[in-house]
Amino acid sequence: MRGPLGAVIGRYPSSDGTTHLGGIIRHNKKCRDIAVLVIFVAFWIALIVNSSFAFNRGNPLRLTYGLDYKGNVCGQKHAVQDLRELELRYWLSPNQVYQSGLKDSQFKLANARSICLLDCPIPSEDSLTWVCDYPEGDIRVSLNDWIDMNYDYFEFLTPEMRNSSLQLQGPCYPVIFPSVNVYWSCQFIVKASNVSLKHWRQMGGVNINEDIVIDKSIHEYINSHSAVLKRYMADIGKAWPVLIVCGGILPLFLSVIWLLMIRHFVAAMPWITVVLFNVLIISVTMFFYLKVGWIGNDAISPIIGEHDPYIHVFVRELTHLRVVTVLMTFIMLVAILTSIAVVRRILMATSVLKVAAKMIGEVRALIIFPIIPYGILAVFYMFWISAALHLFSSGRVVQNNCNSNCCAYDLLEKKVICDQCCGYSILYTPHIGVAILFHFFSCYWATQFLIACSSTVIAGSVASYYWAHGEASPEIPFLSVFSSMKRLMRYSLGSVALGSLTVSFVESIRFLLESIRRKLKGSSHVPDSWIGKAAHQSSQCFRRSIEWTIKSVNRNAYIMIAITGKSFFRASAIATELIMNNILRIGRVNVIGDVILFLGKLCVSLSSAAFAFLMLDAHKYRSAHNKISSPLLPVVVCWALGYIVATLFFAVVEMSIDTIILSFCQDSEEHGTAQYAPPLLIETLGDQNEMQRLTQGPQ
Repeated sequence: MRGPLGAVIGRYPSSDGTTHLGGIIRHNKKCRDIAVLVIFVAFWIALIVNSSFAFNRGNPLRLTYGLDYKGNVCGQKHAVQDLRELELRYWLSPNQVYQSGLKDSQFKLANARSICLLDCPIPSEDSLTWVCDYPEGDIRVSLNDWIDMNYDYFEFLTPEMRNSSLQLQGPCYPVIFPSVNVYWSCQFIVKASNVSLKHWRQMGGVNINEDIVIDKSIHEYINSHSAVLKRYMADIGKAWPVLIVCGGILPLFLSVIWLLMIRHFVAAMPWITVVLFNVLIISVTMFFYLKVGWIGNDAISPIIGEHDPYIHVFVRELTHLRVVTVLMTFIMLVAILTSIAVVRRILMATSVLKVAAKMIGEVRALIIFPIIPYGILAVFYMFWISAALHLFSSGRVVQNNCNSNCCAYDLLEKKVICDQCCGYSILYTPHIGVAILFHFFSCYWATQFLIACSSTVIAGSVASYYWAHGEASPEIPFLSVFSSMKRLMRYSLGSVALGSLTVSFVESIRFLLESIRRKLKGSSHVPDSWIGKAAHQSSQCFRRSIEWTIKSVNRNAYIMIAITGKSFFRASAIATELIMNNILRIGRVNVIGDVILFLGKLCVSLSSAAFAFLMLDAHKYRSAHNKISSPLLPVVVCWALGYIVATLFFAVVEMSIDTIILSFCQDSEEHGTAQYAPPLLIETLGDQNEMQRLTQGPQ
């Protein structure tokens, strides 16, 4: 049985009979959940080791550019040749490309001979042009001269080299098909040049296949799942200025503005929040409509640089954008209808927010405090994203074992080589997949931990404010925040780590179950009977209820940890008992207040997404080497970062309301009436009748 909290929180008697302020907030505390804190420290060590492996083995250029016939990454300046300007991957032999596209062929496009170029070659209108291997051996041409010669040194070849080239074995290969730059790979256009084919045949070259398979083979490679995933990750690296501005600076500014407006314009803020939310979600949805081409002519294009406007290339990114656009349309309609439904409850939300507004006015340091966890998270995210880019590109470049006839002329050996002529690819071992999963889990746990620390500090500060009623406390208005931080660092880090781990573990299980559900949905295991479908939907509802309950209990547990200094599970039990005893009081107030705060967070995050769309529409991200494949992932990341930043700052209001209400319920439960409620709280709610109307359910 727990004793009365009010006595120990507000005042406690000493051995000499005098009464002191602070109670259990300062007194009789000890470190809790130390074992979990040790695990958390070990987790950080593992994260550093995992990231070190990524920085050592990874190369983010691999996410954007392909490999040449020597295993070099196009665009890399530290290769055997300096390829910093040669970013495009071009397949030299059209017959190898054709063979890789045949249905039953064992030859893969990864084994076709490819080279890095400055631009995609096009056939000449009056002669036959060539693309030759990198100059070496007896070819006395520098790399820069080779580029200036449009990669063509056919005139310097010996008769043996020329004959080998006519057999499509190099070192020079004819340019028969026009090509365009599609995500730094030269996509062949099926229609061959009649002039080039005529000259090729006159010179005695081998037969070249002109089937549509040539176009299909490269197109399938560009649209493979791995290629699309790499491009999405590369987009994050290219759009880092957008992430800093729209995912960091902008939500910081908007969150502080929102808190200041809550402080000074509390009566109008619920209305402003609902209206602004509707405007923003409509705006973001319209941006998606623009990018898929359903409104205007600003649809994303995979082709880089100037090209024939009649050439169209389909990519998976456009399909993904269309799916998200349809989803956003549905969410927009539901959100607007829901926001209209809560308008009737806005007056109650105003009363709730007044409590937090008055408290923020007293403990003014709370407005500034979230900048501390914000700064820590900003540094962590910069490190984490950089490590993620290296981790996704940390495979090992190996030569394929193609077991195919891929003979090619070697300029150094001065002869045609038919072994060790297979192409190169990046090998990802299973432990890299485990490292990536751990990296994502680490991000979620670290984020939850810092949010939990911030919430606990705020709860401790607000509890000091509530239980110091009628007493002049040196902790108020500024030092209570720093005292709460000190108590957290000294006593409760293990408990906070355990709470954040609980949420992270539940979310991970939910993610795995959702992945299994999606796989079953695409197979024959989907339940067809109405009983099976009902059971499936019920399990989904139950899973989400458990998730929401754990998050809610965690939030209240952090309050009790800040007040009592108990371990996480003990604090959870105290909070749960207090909530169950006052469910009618707490439920009505919390639900309405949380809805308005949730809409406020969405306003900040949607603003981040809208500005991300605007920044990504700049010429820098639509052409040249900084072109992004799709605005989808950078926008989603900016939205997520904006939501996290808003969560840190809005926790000032959220935790203030929850802490005051829990303290008020405990105060009322112990004394019949709220004896410790400060005059400022009574003044905010008008009178005691208003207090009861707000916190009690319908009679």
